[in-house]
Amino acid sequence: MLRNRNIILPEAAKWRGRTVALYGGSFNPAHKGHRRVARECLKRLGVDAVWFLVSPGNPLKDANHMAEFDRRFDSIKALVGDHPRMLVSDIEVRLGTRFSADTIAALQKLMPHTRFIWVMGADNLATFDRWANWQEIARSLPIAVFDRPGYSIAGQNAKFAHVFGRFRVSPEKLGKSRSPAWAFLTIPRHPASATKLRQQMGETWLAGTK
Repeated sequence: MLRNRNIILPEAAKWRGRTVALYGGSFNPAHKGHRRVARECLKRLGVDAVWFLVSPGNPLKDANHMAEFDRRFDSIKALVGDHPRMLVSDIEVRLGTRFSADTIAALQKLMPHTRFIWVMGADNLATFDRWANWQEIARSLPIAVFDRPGYSIAGQNAKFAHVFGRFRVSPEKLGKSRSPAWAFLTIPRHPASATKLRQQMGETWLAGTK
């Protein structure tokens, strides 16, 4: 296992004893709203870093409207720049995982001395019960849910919120809480959305996509 860890995650030792927020998504394309969420994670959750996990493909989204991986990876990389506590990762490609539950399980196995927090928007929380092994995710690590325009009510009334309602904690306690635990964070809303950007860019964004 140590040999495999060194091959797949040569950076693993650097994060021993630290807390990392896992911010998964298609980033199709990335926008300033994504960066704002990451900044709020660093500010309010007490994490050491935020990892943007660029998904090779989203099982719940139309592949015909998804740009190729490298294009999406570069879009979030350009947005983050050289921020020392924000890292853009291709770990799901390296692990060969398709579902978030599998990615989380693999990371926790390969990095047992690193604490992880899952980050998602309220729009994803509204459909979280459609994710593969969603209850397993909730029991595996704390979850930070960030408000999104138009999804405040839907997110907090989602099936997840009803099933795990008694495990809701305040944002400042999330990093110290044992799973299951989740917090809903309101932040200054950003008008950007990947859908609107794709509509504005049209075929330019998908150019070169197979």
